[in-house]
Amino acid sequence: MKVVLAGAGAFGQKHLDAMKLIGDIEVVSLVGRDLDATRAAAEKYGVGHVTTELAEAVAQPGVDAVILCTPTQMHAEQALLCMRAGKHVMVEIPLADSWADSQAVAELQQETGLVCMVGHTRRFNPSHQWVRQRITAGEFNIQQMDVQTFFFRRTNMNALGQPRSWTDHLLWHHAAHTVDLFRYQTGGEIVAANAVQGPIHPVLGIAMDMSIQLKSSTGAICTLSLSFNNDGPLGTFFRYIGDTGTYVARYDDLLDGKNNAIDVSQVDVSMNGIELQDREFFAAIREGREPNASVGQVLACYQTLHQLEQQLV
Repeated sequence: MKVVLAGAGAFGQKHLDAMKLIGDIEVVSLVGRDLDATRAAAEKYGVGHVTTELAEAVAQPGVDAVILCTPTQMHAEQALLCMRAGKHVMVEIPLADSWADSQAVAELQQETGLVCMVGHTRRFNPSHQWVRQRITAGEFNIQQMDVQTFFFRRTNMNALGQPRSWTDHLLWHHAAHTVDLFRYQTGGEIVAANAVQGPIHPVLGIAMDMSIQLKSSTGAICTLSLSFNNDGPLGTFFRYIGDTGTYVARYDDLLDGKNNAIDVSQVDVSMNGIELQDREFFAAIREGREPNASVGQVLACYQTLHQLEQQLV
């Protein structure tokens, strides 16, 4: 399968690393804003074609699929471009930064029948898969999810410490992980959603702190705290409080409520959530089926984000 990757920055390289572990995948083109940096990534990963134009990359001979790891503000437009060119596409989270753009992508996917998957990686992390297996087996029911998404980003830098050309967003990017996961794990619809935010950063133009409350039709609740001001342990930590136990998921790792490690190494074929996400994308294309985290499955998450945004205006 011939693949184009757009956005070979910090997260794009996670996908490039993952695809090296998956058989029968050839990355034929890298797309990036900075041609020199993109050439350097292409040399590192053995990719023969480099361009600053996504349309040029998609037009390369035999391209089957595209993975978009570009700035949030470009996701929807680029996903539409890919599907109009007849290519399957994975859009890294978030699908878009507006409800209208999210709907437009979903509508074109329905028209074309192509695989359009969104990078809701938490669905694939072995830690969250382990919890879901207990839920589907009837052994665990969520009463509350308590989630902290904490970073220290008072300047506009990416995960590699490099300047970003765009501004990240707590609501449309980081909250999307939790809003979708809460729906997915509870199996219900979000029937109540509230949000407040802290001061707007004078340079970045975004809120650096945010608090969100959610309630599922199942009765479960979720409390989400987000910050770009946290000078301490970084990342996202999910505490599942249920009727038969408490579990804390930290990306691919899982602990019980007393900080004892739970072995999740046999949950799936890998301990790498990005690799598992990519495997699902390529398997869905080969098998002609809807993937887990398809645009249709995650669309309701973006409707909730839209509703929350209206409260923050």
